[in-house]
Amino acid sequence: MTSTPLRFCPLLKQTIWGGRRLGEMLHKPIGEADDYAESWEIVDHGDDQSVVTDGELAGQSLGELFANRRQWLMGKDWVEANPNAKTFPLLLKFLDCNRVLSVQVHPDDAYGATMQPPDLGKTEAWVILHSEPDSVIYSGLKAGVDRESLREMMLAGETDRALHSYHPEVGDCVFIPAGTVHALGGGLVVAEIQQSSNTTFRLFDWNRVDASGKSRPLHIESSLEVSDYERGPVDPIRKPIQSGTETLVECDKFVLRRVHDTNQTIAGDDRCHLVTVISGEAVLSSGNNTTKLATGESVLLPAACDQMELQAGESTVLWMSPPTSI
Repeated sequence: MTSTPLRFCPLLKQTIWGGRRLGEMLHKPIGEADDYAESWEIVDHGDDQSVVTDGELAGQSLGELFANRRQWLMGKDWVEANPNAKTFPLLLKFLDCNRVLSVQVHPDDAYGATMQPPDLGKTEAWVILHSEPDSVIYSGLKAGVDRESLREMMLAGETDRALHSYHPEVGDCVFIPAGTVHALGGGLVVAEIQQSSNTTFRLFDWNRVDASGKSRPLHIESSLEVSDYERGPVDPIRKPIQSGTETLVECDKFVLRRVHDTNQTIAGDDRCHLVTVISGEAVLSSGNNTTKLATGESVLLPAACDQMELQAGESTVLWMSPPTSI
């Protein structure tokens, strides 16, 4: 059984808020349309499946690998700690937010388990790859906004008055635990690591209507039920990008690190790892095995992988894994 990094074919998603930067910046195989919104790099969620592109596992989906080779993929400790897990736990994607997204909130695992069909909750983190001067991120509720005041603003079509906002900078990281009300503004390109879930409740869609005058549905009661009224405003994790490896987020769902202009030992610890290059080129090597990665390329290192050297000279790489304490 191979223990080399796994490459997958990205799954491209088109929506009204997408653009063309996934192709222009990250070299994704987009077509002629101007609404390419997301590139799902590594995913095992229902019909959305990453498929291995080369090697002896070519043609197999991530879901098949998780079902049939779980310990090889995830490691002994993770499997023993998560005996009821049904999917690979993380989802890695890029987003081109050519227009502002709807204001959303995601439930936690406990609420997700009550849904039909059941799903995981959705805790996520973003790293900003591109931002226009007038781009805005909305993250968290303003101080003092409670359930009743949020309901009043939602019913009045004024939900934006409840939202904390700021102008993001390239390199910012934004941590969005389940229950955090949020929206990505126009002019942004982001890398996102999240739980493998697609459960979203929409609070506000900026009073937009389609060509026939219809608006997208809102999920008022569900949004009010799962929103976190205690966390308040959420500001970015703003660290200067400098040589070395730094941990941006460490939570009970994942660890997100940034590696820039350095070499970093990775894998060989009976734990799976995800690697994506957000600028420049990088190389993963172990013995005679070498994997070259260009901007926008991602790989998954199964837990059975030997220790590898990540070479990120003059480049920036995001390195993700399940939580260190299992």
